[in-house]
Amino acid sequence: MDAADEPWHEIRPLLWMGGHLTGWGEHVRPVVVRAEFDLVLSLYRLEGHGPAPGVEHHVAEMPDGPLTQPQLDEAGRFAVLAADAVRAGRNTFVRCHFGYNRSGLVVARALVELGMDVSEAVALVRAKRSPRALNNHAFVRYLERGMVL
Repeated sequence: MDAADEPWHEIRPLLWMGGHLTGWGEHVRPVVVRAEFDLVLSLYRLEGHGPAPGVEHHVAEMPDGPLTQPQLDEAGRFAVLAADAVRAGRNTFVRCHFGYNRSGLVVARALVELGMDVSEAVALVRAKRSPRALNNHAFVRYLERGMVL
């Protein structure tokens, strides 16, 4: 799968979504986060991709495939962290490998925490990040079921 054309997209004020790579085909480039955000939530990790020292950073690596209940619980915890940070006025970035599914799961759930219904949240993620976001239909089902298997 190719990466998105931009390193990150603002899904709603203060809530950003992206990946560790950007570009297409032979032009894929690394995305390095420095101090652009107050909070970075990573669902995939590559060394050297930041964030800068001093930026709050949480990592919970998980697959872009079927998740276990503990992984869903961790994604839900990340969504609450993101929603709380947005409420507090903190610039928040959620990222995974390409910035489509795992980050989409957390961002959509954060939008639900902020008052949207699931279908609105999924539609907003796809409209703002990419129509390919949340193309893992299992992740949409996790959202519809309230983050339970």
